[in-house]
Amino acid sequence: MKPQAIVNQILDGRPLHHVRSTATAFAPTNIALCKYWGKRDEFLNLPINSSLSITLPNKGTTTTLTFCDQSHDVIFLNQAPVDPASTFAKRLATFLDLFRTEKQFHFEVHTTSNIPIAAGLASSASGYAALILALDQLFEWHLSKKELSILARLGSGSAARSIEMGFTKWYAGIAADGMDSFAEQLPYQWAELRLGLALISEETKSISSRKAMQQTIETSPFYTLWPQKAAQDLPLLETAIAQKDFIQFGETVESNALAMHACMLTATPPICYFEPQTIALMHTIWRLRKKNIPIYFTEDAGPNLKLLFLAEQESLLRKEIPSLEILSPFED
Repeated sequence: MKPQAIVNQILDGRPLHHVRSTATAFAPTNIALCKYWGKRDEFLNLPINSSLSITLPNKGTTTTLTFCDQSHDVIFLNQAPVDPASTFAKRLATFLDLFRTEKQFHFEVHTTSNIPIAAGLASSASGYAALILALDQLFEWHLSKKELSILARLGSGSAARSIEMGFTKWYAGIAADGMDSFAEQLPYQWAELRLGLALISEETKSISSRKAMQQTIETSPFYTLWPQKAAQDLPLLETAIAQKDFIQFGETVESNALAMHACMLTATPPICYFEPQTIALMHTIWRLRKKNIPIYFTEDAGPNLKLLFLAEQESLLRKEIPSLEILSPFED
């Protein structure tokens, strides 16, 4: 099934004409705790395994949409115009094509992000989630969170997890049309939990997540073990979150991330997102754990680490890693 058929099914006759003149929406970035790595359907962005993430408060993308009378979409990223021939603009325009018939109108898109773009901080997740939320406002569709999650997924798989806040679980689903593959918020709060952003590089990564994922599936001899690993880790994480068992939580998150990167390292050619500073910081974390200081990390498809710890360790970590940006995912 093609993405257009999914859009038509969800919109079910809702308007695709001017309702409001402009709309603005924010969507948070999300950090995967049990990773999504591999697709069972490339066109619908259907994952091989279910995953679980946590959104970051006040970190993500704000997008404003207005109608324009140009012959193409006019796109601005962080106040700078984007070349219509660029990969970024083409991908965005292709997604927007799903929501207009015969290109009867175009958009002026202003998107701003307070996280680095394409650096392993899920900028595309927050970007496409913000875009679909803005479209929902612009056309006044009044879609459900489930429907919005499915539509965001068509733009970027992990965008399914950026519609809601907090802990979010993305179901892989089994249906060919992907209507059972969406993310929903888990009913857990963890006020003591802290997340530290360790920015090692803000440069665009050398290979996109999409390409790295496909290369890993096609060439890594260890990839066949990945779905089993994810299936084991997911319930462990859910239990640890429900019980606020930080040690099980941290160990599972870190193990899951390292397993994903192990698959990439055994691809042909190898895919390595680690920078020397990445590895040095890993050793710092392991050194602290030897001193019975509970701190763990996760790493997505990029060199930057996200540290997980409890509030009681915050002052110590500010001294150990002065550049660390510390966030409280569940603060009001």
